[in-house]
Amino acid sequence: MALQLLEPVLAPAGERAARRSLLDQIERLDGELAQLFCSAYPRTGFDWKVSSRGGPRLLSLGELERVRDELADRLEDNRRALSERTWQEEQKRCLIEEMLLEPEEHRWERISNAEIGEPGCKHWHVRPRYGLLGMLVGWWRVVISSGCPLARGRGHSAAAR
Repeated sequence: MALQLLEPVLAPAGERAARRSLLDQIERLDGELAQLFCSAYPRTGFDWKVSSRGGPRLLSLGELERVRDELADRLEDNRRALSERTWQEEQKRCLIEEMLLEPEEHRWERISNAEIGEPGCKHWHVRPRYGLLGMLVGWWRVVISSGCPLARGRGHSAAAR
């Protein structure tokens, strides 16, 4: 038995052009989503996943359109969420400046690094100077924490010090 080679079946020229156009749009949207991911780092809470279409195969025009539309929707949602988050972070940065200028106007307020979109454990906290005496006299200050506590190895406890 001789092996018979089949002729490749080519799609009509209009379908090829439509497929190429959809693939170019998907590529552009995917690139924009990747850029948005990089600019959003280290923030969390965004939907970056790309759903699977059932393994490697050639997608129909309808499936390509659905992929494009899902990517466009996800990109728009993530842009909106990032815009809202950065606006909130900017508001918190302005509040930190106000706290530093007038701590007595922001008694007991506390802002963490996560609230301004930065990694780490540092926070700004308005507290009375000299404890109860400072609270009664009206002496307030902003205390800036030094960050995350030191990591301790396994088995170390406070009693071992």
